[in-house]
Amino acid sequence: MRVSCAVAQPETLQVVQSTIAKQLSIDEVTVTPQTKFADLGADSLDTVEIMMALEEKFGVSVGEGGAENIATVQDAADLIEKVKTAAA
Repeated sequence: MRVSCAVAQPETLQVVQSTIAKQLSIDEVTVTPQTKFADLGADSLDTVEIMMALEEKFGVSVGEGGAENIATVQDAADLIEKVKTAAA
């Protein structure tokens, strides 16, 4: 049975977490998969910048509306995983 949304591999999640921490200049241990961007003090511009940094790091493009439904760190990692898998 195939699940329609990709679940991020642990290494993808790790890179996403460290990238977010770096972008927001915060300690990586505060960035968990369940953490909401808003709880990290990220506004919509921060979220866009994070997604751009992730696109660059993974060599993928999530598209214009890609970041709109991103609320948590896990959401971002899953989106990157889905785009990576589709591009492969």
